Amino acid sequence: MIERIPFGRTGHHSTRVLFGAAALASMRQERADALLEQVRAAGVDHVDTAASYGDAELRLAPFLSRRRAEVFLATKTGQRTADGARAELERSLERMGVEQVDLIQLHNLVDEDEWQTALGPGGALEALVRARDEGLVRFLGVTGHGTQAPAMHLHALERFPFDSVLAPYNRAMMAQPEYAADFERLDAACRARGVALQTIKSVARRRWRDEDTGKRFSWYMPLRDRNAIRRAVHYVLARPGVFLNSSSDATILPLILEAASLPVVAPSDEELARDAADFGVEPLFVHGVSDAI
Repeated sequence: MIERIPFGRTGHHSTRVLFGAAALASMRQERADALLEQVRAAGVDHVDTAASYGDAELRLAPFLSRRRAEVFLATKTGQRTADGARAELERSLERMGVEQVDLIQLHNLVDEDEWQTALGPGGALEALVRARDEGLVRFLGVTGHGTQAPAMHLHALERFPFDSVLAPYNRAMMAQPEYAADFERLDAACRARGVALQTIKSVARRRWRDEDTGKRFSWYMPLRDRNAIRRAVHYVLARPGVFLNSSSDATILPLILEAASLPVVAPSDEELARDAADFGVEPLFVHGVSDAI
C-alpha cells in the first residue's frame, strides 16, 4: 500500500503519490475512466489537475460524479489578475461538475513581474482568498517549474500563508548546488509552517530532442526502465514528508504506482549515477540555459 501522511496542515491524509491529471489532457473518456479506476484501485486519494491541462477537467467529471467524497481535489489557475482567476476557477468548477475544490493553486508562479501582479492589489490571490471565504475552495497553494521555483515559493510564503507549494525534485536537479540549497531551505520552511511540499519530475530523463522518435505523452522524455523508475520514485519518497506528483505520461503510471507501493529503500548515489549514465539523465532546468517548459 502507498503510505498516507498529512497534507500539510489541511487535516487531510494524502497518499504520498498524487495523481497528476495532466495525463488525461488528450485522452478519450473511456480510457480516462479506466485509468482513474486504476488510480483508485492503487489507493491514491489525491487528484491534481489544472485549467490548462487540455480536457483533463472534463475527463475527471464522470469519476467525480461518483467518487467526489473519496478524493482530495486540486486544480490550478494560470491567471494573474483577480477577474481572470475568478473566471478560470468558475470554469474549472463547471467543467468538473463540482461545487468546491479542496485546493486551488497559482500555477507556475516564478516570473517576478507575474508574481508581483498575482500577489499584489487586484491580483489573482485576492480572488482566491475571496473564493475560499465563499466556500468554493478550501485551501490555497502555489506551484512552479524551473530553477527559480523554490526561491520564489519561499518569497511567496513570506507574503501569504499558502497551504501547499510544488517544485521539481530529482537527483539531476539536486546535483545543482544553488538549486539544492534553495530546495533545502524551502523544505525546512514548509516543515516549520505546516505547508505541504509537492514534487514533480521524479522520473524525468531529459528534454526531447529533434531526432527522438516515438510518441510523446509528456513535454519531457521520462524514464521507462522499471528498476530505474523504482529508484527515481524511492529517491523522492526517501525524503520524509514530501509528495510525488505522477507523470503526465500515463503509460508509466503503473510502474510509478508499483514503486510507491513497495517498501521505500533509498537508492545509493552510485545506483543513481549509473542510471544517469545508462539512460542519459539530464536536469530539465538549468539556470540561464533551459529554465522554461
